[in-house]
Order: sequence, then structure tokens, then C-alpha cells
Amino acid sequence: MSNDSPATPPMAASPLTRAVLEIDEYASGLGWDQPARLFALVDTARLRTEEPGLARRLGLPEDGAAGSLTPIEQEEVPAGDPLDEFLGTIAWPESVSGCALTVERLMLPPSAEDSVPDDLDDTRLAQWVAAHPDRQEVRMTVAVLRDGARESALRLRGKDSPSQVLTGAGLVPGLAEALVATFEE
Repeated sequence: MSNDSPATPPMAASPLTRAVLEIDEYASGLGWDQPARLFALVDTARLRTEEPGLARRLGLPEDGAAGSLTPIEQEEVPAGDPLDEFLGTIAWPESVSGCALTVERLMLPPSAEDSVPDDLDDTRLAQWVAAHPDRQEVRMTVAVLRDGARESALRLRGKDSPSQVLTGAGLVPGLAEALVATFEE
């Protein structure tokens, strides 16, 4: 098996982990320099029962894994609005079990934290990070469920391979909290 073979989550992986890796693989197939993408996560069995036509169009198997989640991409995320403000406008219907967001950002290694100039506004800080020689582009896929469960996948542009995707529940806590808030009344 080569290092560039498609990611196949372990059978023991949770439905949320499988969904976040499915979304990461989808986003990877679109290439880099993409806008943020928002997904509803719906219970696959419920979707097959309540929306059989949609389930057929999505190519869902009749005998999917129990508790599996199907990601459904939503309308485009507005590019001009701050992400936190956009997420604050979302309310999900009861049929949605969770949601996920994939977004690309620049990041610096922890060793660069001490060199960040003081008193930069958000715009100037973004410019400073974009010009830093140690910056890395990262695609973050963060998914949450109504009950607060969360999972993330991080893919560095410089190591763009399914075998190099890092997963974990606490990798992007701020974004996970913002997504959980979309389910609060």
C-alpha cells in the first residue's frame, strides 16, 4: 500500500471520525485554495427512511453501518463575512445530528510565537503571518454532534497525503465550540 492511497478509517473509528475523514477526502479532491465549506451531518439510516430519493441520489448503501453519518454540503459560506459571525446565524432542524466545517488557514509553528510583534490588529497580523518564512497552509475539518462530541482532521499543504492527516477531538477547540453553538437555542 502506497502512502498516497485513500484514507480508510479503522473499522473501530466512530461514525463522527469516519464522517470527518470522508469530508477531508472530499475537500482534498477539490484541491487547495478553496472557500470554507459547511456540511450538515445526518443519521444515514434516518435519511434512507425519510428521504429515500435523496439517499439514492447520494448513492447511500442499503445496509450501511449502524449509526453512520452522511455529510450533506450546504450552500456556500459567504466569503466576505467573518466566520464566527456567519456561524452565529445558523440554526439546524432536528433532523440534523451534527455539522462540520472545512476551512483553510495559515499557521505558524509554536517556535514562532515569541517573534509575533505586539499591537498588530487582525489585518496586520494576518499579513505578518502570510509573510513569515515558517508559515504553513493547513486545511482544518471540524465536526460536532448535538451532544457536544467533536472530531477534527488537519491536513498540511506541504504534506498533502491521506496518511499524513492528523485527527483528534481537541485539535481546533475554538472552531468546535463555534459549531456546537449552532445547536444551542
